[in-house]
Amino acid sequence: MEDVQVALKIDTKGLSCPLPIIRAKKGIESIAIGEVMEVLATDPGSVSDFKAWSRATGHELLQAEQIDSVYVYRIRRSK
Repeated sequence: MEDVQVALKIDTKGLSCPLPIIRAKKGIESIAIGEVMEVLATDPGSVSDFKAWSRATGHELLQAEQIDSVYVYRIRRSK
């Protein structure tokens, strides 16, 4: 993925559903429209959770990948 300026990084490693999504919701509200938030998670269920959350909220899921045992999500705030 191209280099994207990340405005906020949230580490939710070790937390289970729904905590990564709850932290992401709080985080996305703290950045400006158009900025990008990065969330790190270790919960395998977070893959489907972040896809569904992005669709439901309208925020753009730019990246969803696994690096070793960590899932990395980059989400652009759209509203």
